[in-house]
Amino acid sequence: MTIEAGQKLPNAVFKVMTPDGPADRSVEEVFGGKKIVLFAVPGAFTPTCTMNHLPGYLEHHETILSSGVDAIAVVSVNDAWVMSQWAKATKAEEKIVFLADGNGVFTRAVGMEADMSIPGFGHRSRRYSMIVEDGVVKTVNVEQGRGVDVSGASHILEQLRG
Repeated sequence: MTIEAGQKLPNAVFKVMTPDGPADRSVEEVFGGKKIVLFAVPGAFTPTCTMNHLPGYLEHHETILSSGVDAIAVVSVNDAWVMSQWAKATKAEEKIVFLADGNGVFTRAVGMEADMSIPGFGHRSRRYSMIVEDGVVKTVNVEQGRGVDVSGASHILEQLRG
């Protein structure tokens, strides 16, 4: 079942890169007491994710934060090392929180797992975005086709402006 507005995010643990290496961050640590814009991508370094999805959040970073958002986070079914290198390669380290869901535990728990075995990706995340306040989903936007539309930064800005 796909998570819906009004529901609390499930308990899960992400990996994030720290100066000492990968570290655990629980859903409560990331989302508790904060307003977070979360977007999910099928894979770090993939063309659409890198050239079309992430750049919008970088471009609109200040505007999103000035709308009362505490942080922007991205999640992918990748390991913390890959997510860290993607952050560096896109110069997004200081602007976006990169959450590694290497085993897809969070992705499955929110009902966003996608079987992308045919192009050789295995099980990944669907492309989506959410506005989350203190761990409760306020809006969820799931892409129905290829590309970036409702999960992009422009759509989130419209929702934040309400």
